[in-house]
Amino acid sequence: MSELYCVRANFGQYSEHFVKGGYVALGWLEHDDLSKIKNRDELEVLYRKDKPNDTSPYVVGQQVGQIARFLLEMRPGDYVITPSAELEYLYYGVIKDVPYAYVVPTDGCPYRHRRMVDWSKMKLQRNQFPVPFQNTIRSSLTIFSISDKNSFFDIIGKKNLASVEEIRVHETASDAVLKRILELDATEFEILVTRLLSALGFESTHTGKPGDGGVDARGELNLYGMAKIKLYVQAKRYHPGSKISAKTVKELRQSIPSDGQGAFITTAEFHKDALQTAIEPGFPRIGTIDGKQLVDILSEKWEELELPEEIGKKLNLKRGLIVE
Repeated sequence: MSELYCVRANFGQYSEHFVKGGYVALGWLEHDDLSKIKNRDELEVLYRKDKPNDTSPYVVGQQVGQIARFLLEMRPGDYVITPSAELEYLYYGVIKDVPYAYVVPTDGCPYRHRRMVDWSKMKLQRNQFPVPFQNTIRSSLTIFSISDKNSFFDIIGKKNLASVEEIRVHETASDAVLKRILELDATEFEILVTRLLSALGFESTHTGKPGDGGVDARGELNLYGMAKIKLYVQAKRYHPGSKISAKTVKELRQSIPSDGQGAFITTAEFHKDALQTAIEPGFPRIGTIDGKQLVDILSEKWEELELPEEIGKKLNLKRGLIVE
């Protein structure tokens, strides 16, 4: 089975170099050719020599582990992703059956250790993926394995590389919860979304009413004074299989002040052009949460929602979103 790895390019600074040059690269141990290295112990000797001030066993273990992952664990046929500079997109490709190379950089990327990659011409939006996958790729590590690879292979059309049974079980569970959510009326669904904003840390208000310009809830997130986000949310119930158009996303955008951001939360899905419209440069960003992503977030925050009793009874869900 093919594995899936993420290799960061210094916050996306060198991601275009990776794709154009057909490789992924590593910057540690820049003075050492690693082509003769056979195991992790040999890497640790080189690392301790190169970084004598790194005395913490945890730090040394973590850094050496990442180098070993790049050099010894990533195999031809494995898949790799790297976030783009604007962090909204992911490039992906397949590790080629070509030996590791130690190079003198000439293309603007200073990293000397390189593995060759056959990159896809298509890049993926982060918000296409389930919430657990998005959480995984927020890891602070430079190189790491991604265990939630089923959703990735499903999205790129390589279902033969995914566990069909695991995908089916997740979809069945999500569909059951969405069926319950669709039993709420429009106002109850807006209240559910408003309470979800509160559980996520926003000071939120339900604003849905006729003539609201598509804004059903507002929230403000103040991260200890370090950052402040004003969010304008549209919450819409649509039956599974329905798709939100780019036109609908643009209509919400007209109601978002220049200092704010938007979010479109729905029980349905989004057309690909709607996802692209939501992050179009020069306009307020709109986060897109489809039905399955909504279920993922509700599952994480269910105990913190503090729903009105009548809505809780109507949904009749237990912790973990188990349908009763």
